[in-house]
Amino acid sequence: MEATFDVAALVGHHYRVDDYYEVGREKIREYARAVQDFHPVHWSEDAADELGYTGLVAPTTFVSIPAMLANRKLFETVITGYDVYVQTDQVFEMHKPLVTGDRLVSDVELASVRRVAGNDLLTIKNTFTDQTGEIVHIMHTTVAGITGESVAEGISEAIERVVMHGIEIPSRATGVATDQPIEANQPTPSLSEVSRARVPHTAIRFEDLAVGAELPPRTMQLTRGDLVNYAGVAGDANPIHWHDDVATLTGLPDVIAHGMLTMGLGAGFVTGWLGDPGALIRYGVRLSSYTVIDARSVGNVEFTGRIKSLDPETKTAVIVIVAKSAGRKVFGLATANVRLA
Repeated sequence: MEATFDVAALVGHHYRVDDYYEVGREKIREYARAVQDFHPVHWSEDAADELGYTGLVAPTTFVSIPAMLANRKLFETVITGYDVYVQTDQVFEMHKPLVTGDRLVSDVELASVRRVAGNDLLTIKNTFTDQTGEIVHIMHTTVAGITGESVAEGISEAIERVVMHGIEIPSRATGVATDQPIEANQPTPSLSEVSRARVPHTAIRFEDLAVGAELPPRTMQLTRGDLVNYAGVAGDANPIHWHDDVATLTGLPDVIAHGMLTMGLGAGFVTGWLGDPGALIRYGVRLSSYTVIDARSVGNVEFTGRIKSLDPETKTAVIVIVAKSAGRKVFGLATANVRLA
């Protein structure tokens, strides 16, 4: 069943969030624990200093936290009328590593709407500038807006009964945007070049790589406790990740891991191999399935990777990442662009 409003007419709607998000030292550690990323630069100032950073370095997908806060009003007051949103694609473009004390301001834009298999695919673009006024991170999030027969009756009421206080439930009512639009005459900030200019301190040298070479595989475990912890740390209160009845009402076989959580695990898989998280400059994931986490057992996600291409001029590589859980491919297509020493 199609949405009863013209969401395509909203393409181009954009605003700037009226407050900044400050990257906190302990928040970095909380998030690194939530995505099981124990690289020392996320935990120790001394380790970060050794690699030339001015503070703890935020894990790759950390920026999803301020993005979720920034996008909340878009879903609550602009893109209304859907019963459920399902994440499908995510792209992170890193122009400068995020470190303790960075103050991020987000510009939010509904960048595109496509109709695929009876559902609207909506892409939201977050552009983050820091206190220097430069663009440090760009994030593209694609979700499917779902309405109608594919969603069980009473899903909104079920969510309302269990979701944490302070979270608005999306509805079909037409909302009114409350953020201020970006002024047309406002200067366009420039892209930071730090991630492309700094000398990477990778454990792997470019000369030692070959197309087709494989990364050491890694298997990571997830429990219901991990999902609850991630929900609290990241601010993703969607009960399909921790409440059996709500997951069933949405047509899922059981509670599933957050897509962003599995992406965070995948990013750590790559940066752990690299040895320098700031050497990852682009990370894109298309989700094809989900990781089911049964209440009576531990879920496993198996990560493998191989070198797809190498660029001698820039000493960069493209890595293809495969993530599987219970024999299913969780990532339909996932790539990481990295710079090497």
